[in-house]
Amino acid sequence: MKALKNSPKFLTGLIIITCLIVLALMEPYINDYRLKGHSPTEIGLYDIFLEPSWEHPLGTDSYGRDVLALLLNGLKYSLFIGFTAGGLATIIAVFLASLAGYKGGKIEAFITVLSNSILIIPSWPILAIIVLFVKKIDLFTLSVILAFFSWAGPSRQIKPQISSLKARPYVDLARVNNFSDLEIMFKEILPNFLPYILVGFSVAVTGSIMAETALRIVGLGPGDIPSLGQVINWAIYSGAMAIGQYLVILIPITFLILIFVSLNLINVGMDEILNPKLKQITGM
Repeated sequence: MKALKNSPKFLTGLIIITCLIVLALMEPYINDYRLKGHSPTEIGLYDIFLEPSWEHPLGTDSYGRDVLALLLNGLKYSLFIGFTAGGLATIIAVFLASLAGYKGGKIEAFITVLSNSILIIPSWPILAIIVLFVKKIDLFTLSVILAFFSWAGPSRQIKPQISSLKARPYVDLARVNNFSDLEIMFKEILPNFLPYILVGFSVAVTGSIMAETALRIVGLGPGDIPSLGQVINWAIYSGAMAIGQYLVILIPITFLILIFVSLNLINVGMDEILNPKLKQITGM
């Protein structure tokens, strides 16, 4: 972990995502103070398309809502969905990758085929159909659906590490001491590849947010949960771009870019530390 402190990419990514998380956590207090108890999604609270000012730093949208309040609210929901879905996907990935990497044989073959199938099939149309036909979707339900399509990538990254670690002497010692397979997998092997789990988690979070944003932009998903994708959807269908109200759509896109860039920087920083050969090849 000391090496990570010396990685500019990792530290930059960590600072950016930390700032975004702090903004998301402070959203209820900031909006309650700025909007005097009104909801950020309340229609007609202000005049439409007000120019940026001290009272409304990013102006208002076509429904008379404060754009900054909407964006902070959307950031909170996008991060919540991303981290919840990413966490669930990582748990599934770690369990299945540990099982496949440690047991091998038919179990590994089955899990490999399953993960490859999810990676190969066009998951977004299937995801869109599921979201379209599920009668009631809340935050957790949406996160579970996204997690199902997000675990395969992290699983493929983690499984080779399990396969390499199971041949270590301390694993043989655990077998001699009659440790069960689950004890060996999760007490002996798991702690030794936690950095790879963090990388897998970051990948799952990014994939979940991207998938959720794509769904919301085309109008799918719970309309009462104003994530950044939903804010972009409102801006597109209100004709904001056509009348020159670019901030309404560009700022949520900027927030999404910052999320993806920060997580990618964290991944690259960890990858360079965990894989010295990559650092030698790139020269970075």
